[in-house]
Amino acid sequence: MIKKLSLIALALCLTTSCVSKKIYTDLEDKYANLKKENRKLLDQNRDLESALNEANNQLASLQKDYDQTLAQRNQLQDDYQATKTNLDNLKASYEALEKNSSAEISANSKKNRELLAQLEAKEQALAAENARLEKLKKELESRSQRVAELENVIAAKDANMSKLKDAISKALTNFEGKGLTVEQRNGKVYVSMENKLLFESGSWAVGAQGKQAVRQLGSVLADNPEIDILIEGHTDNVPYKGNAQLSGNWDLSTKRATAIVNILRENEAINPEHLTAAGRGEFAPVASNDTAEGKAKNRRIEVILTPKLDEISKLLNEI
Repeated sequence: MIKKLSLIALALCLTTSCVSKKIYTDLEDKYANLKKENRKLLDQNRDLESALNEANNQLASLQKDYDQTLAQRNQLQDDYQATKTNLDNLKASYEALEKNSSAEISANSKKNRELLAQLEAKEQALAAENARLEKLKKELESRSQRVAELENVIAAKDANMSKLKDAISKALTNFEGKGLTVEQRNGKVYVSMENKLLFESGSWAVGAQGKQAVRQLGSVLADNPEIDILIEGHTDNVPYKGNAQLSGNWDLSTKRATAIVNILRENEAINPEHLTAAGRGEFAPVASNDTAEGKAKNRRIEVILTPKLDEISKLLNEI
């Protein structure tokens, strides 16, 4: 097109001098139109080139996507084929197993049912044991609480008995070394008075010094109205041959215990319901009767002081 325009321009130059003005004007118009058409064609050419480039880019992108998709398709095809092969093998194995092992499968199914039944039974037994265990746990906690309460009560009783022992020891301090001892054991207080402090040989009449000791003991017991008081009479193993009214050592020990009770009853603050007299004769010695010293220790009155055990008994019954 450019070459054509050049030839026309050259022809115009050569013929200008020899053509008419009208022809010249027509040629100029044609030239202008051809230039306009040339520019239009150039613009279309650039647009086509741009479109071509964009189409090539899209084609390259599509080709890339196609290649990737094709590769994925091939991989899926391979995976599918491998899975199908495995499935076919499993089907063949299952069919062979089903064909050759129907009896064994039936036996296993029966065994499974039996095992399930056993399992259910064990689960029920376990649930029952868990319920029983929970019940025992609550009962144990309840009993532990009652045991703790019992221990507190016993500790309080022991503390009170210890105070009582100290009070008795203090009240009878003038009689120390005269056959009187005070001790605490097994939750009780034991006041032991040898006969040389209380009685003449073979007698159950309490002497003046013995009465003083018993009355001072009574003054302490009056301040502890909840204490049970057991008075036990004891002798040595020498047979009693005194008063014909008595049959022997047992009667003598009982008479002596009763004599102590009667002195304690002079104190109206002591509840007679808490007093008990008992004779034990020669059958609860604290020393050997083979010596004079041992026999003297065995001839004694024991005042055994016991705290009220109603609260303790109630707690023990609840345990």
